[in-house]
Amino acid sequence: MSGVIPKSIGKLENLIDLALYNNSLSGLIPPSLGNLSQLNKLYARNSNLEGPIPPSLGKLKNLFVLDLKMNYRLNGSIPKEIFRLPSLSWYLDLSYNSLSGPLPNEVGSLANLNLLVLSGNQLSGKIPDSIQNCMVLEQLFLDNNSFEGNIPQSLTNIKGLSILNLTMNKFSGNIPDALGNIGNLQELYVAHNNLSGSIPLVLQNLSSLSELDISCNNLQGEVPHEGVFRNITHLAVVGNVNLCGGTPKLHLAPCPTRVLSKKRKKMPKSLVISVAAVGAIVFSLSVIVLVWRLCKKLKSSQKTVAKDSIVDGHYRRIPYPALLKGTNEFSEANLLGRGSYGAVYKCVLDNEERTLAVKVFNLGQSRYSKSFEAECEAMRRIRHRCLIKIITSCSSINHQGQEFKALVFEFMPNGNLDSWLHQPSQDPTTNNTLSLTQRFDIAIDIVDAVEYLHNYCQPLVIHCDLKPSNILLAEDMSARVGDFGISRILQENTSEGMQSSYGSIGIRGSVGYVAPGD
Repeated sequence: MSGVIPKSIGKLENLIDLALYNNSLSGLIPPSLGNLSQLNKLYARNSNLEGPIPPSLGKLKNLFVLDLKMNYRLNGSIPKEIFRLPSLSWYLDLSYNSLSGPLPNEVGSLANLNLLVLSGNQLSGKIPDSIQNCMVLEQLFLDNNSFEGNIPQSLTNIKGLSILNLTMNKFSGNIPDALGNIGNLQELYVAHNNLSGSIPLVLQNLSSLSELDISCNNLQGEVPHEGVFRNITHLAVVGNVNLCGGTPKLHLAPCPTRVLSKKRKKMPKSLVISVAAVGAIVFSLSVIVLVWRLCKKLKSSQKTVAKDSIVDGHYRRIPYPALLKGTNEFSEANLLGRGSYGAVYKCVLDNEERTLAVKVFNLGQSRYSKSFEAECEAMRRIRHRCLIKIITSCSSINHQGQEFKALVFEFMPNGNLDSWLHQPSQDPTTNNTLSLTQRFDIAIDIVDAVEYLHNYCQPLVIHCDLKPSNILLAEDMSARVGDFGISRILQENTSEGMQSSYGSIGIRGSVGYVAPGD
């Protein structure tokens, strides 16, 4: 499609999703888009849109996805109004445009956001400390801009941060020790800045860290070689001529000692010149290889950006026949558990290696169908690392001609908390019981999830059925809260709840069971 987006599109007041991506649309983004009060998702990436982002988009109070990346002529500053959108929770992607100016202090209002991508713009100034209020942020991409100043210590308050990319900016000062307190950090990129000082030893304690790129700075001293630095998947340190030591695979010179410095004074002048020449050649080759890899990686990332990876990776379509085959026709061998609303099965699709969990709803009574609708409504609004992640839903007709409704979730290999607290075995071992540390960590995860649901999710969600059997455990024994079938969704700025299950009056919870402490 070509041409401009017509102003009259603002008359479609009941529109929920608007996808205009991968087209040849040009011209300005019409301010009338702010009239689409029911809009949940707005995709307009990879087009030829130009001019400023209209502040009227700040009126889209139900928006939880905004994607305007790769409109290279989209310019001006980022409107503060966008950062005040209460429902913006899935992701905000404004990457690879020509946006300029500082990152507004209002970025801290994105308390529900999971992914923030501002790469490849002309943004400048310091990162505001208010970014610490983005409490559920998991991925932050600020690379390829002109940000300056120190890397803020306040980033340590974003406990669930797994990817932090600050490459190709103008950051100075030391790498803050506080980054070593982000326990979930898996990838850290701070290459091509003006950072100085030594590499913090506390980074050794980041057990999840698999990629670290600190190349092309002014760092000095010894590279840590304990903890995660022993077996990190990717570690880039080139371009820091004053670094030394580290693991042998880095091929860095050993750190100097006093004895070596005395010997160096006695070295012949010709040897010094030879060593310096060889070092210069090696350094030049390293820089050439680094630039080549960086260009290759940048081209690769831009190709990836143009795809629908974020959209298609979350709510893709899985038809009923695929679920039927993946569960071996919902056989008892794949049954993970039963509840009042249905059964949960283990499922492995033909084209994937990972295991999924499929929750199939009993549809004999209308209240079970309403439970499916309630759980869909709740799961589409919430994003948190301590809540079970939904892959997709399926509403179809089964092979017997009956109505079929199911939800597909990530598979939790360690089952639920109830099975660990009430082991059938009479001989407890370290393999079938929870340690005090594990119990404490699980309790913290549950509290984090409930705090998010009650205080930060927009609109607020009351679970109504929090019990051990609805607390699922991942491979690393971290907890995920699941089963939102009778949850209550509170209207914004009121204490009135939406009817989100088969009844809105009376005590909620599983029949015949109330968890201790509820």
